Amino acid sequence: MKALQINFDKDSDEIDLIEDQAEENWIEVCERYDDDVHRIRSISGPSPFTAVYTCYDEDNNPSYFLVEEDSKLDKMRHKIFLDKLGRSE
Repeated sequence: MKALQINFDKDSDEIDLIEDQAEENWIEVCERYDDDVHRIRSISGPSPFTAVYTCYDEDNNPSYFLVEEDSKLDKMRHKIFLDKLGRSE
């Protein structure tokens, strides 16, 4: 699964690509943000990316990523959901 950091304006729903931004492994990005990631919406391009996600750092500052969703991501999200069932926080 690939990820690409972007600039995203939630008010105008506008995506701006960051020049010279390298693709990253989405699982590594999730780990870097301690799995504090949230899906914002689907997109239709640029290929192969299919969704916009926001990740929050320890100071609750958002970073935005285009993510290539696939069956591995669905399985990972389902596992995380099941792992959190029954937790009291």
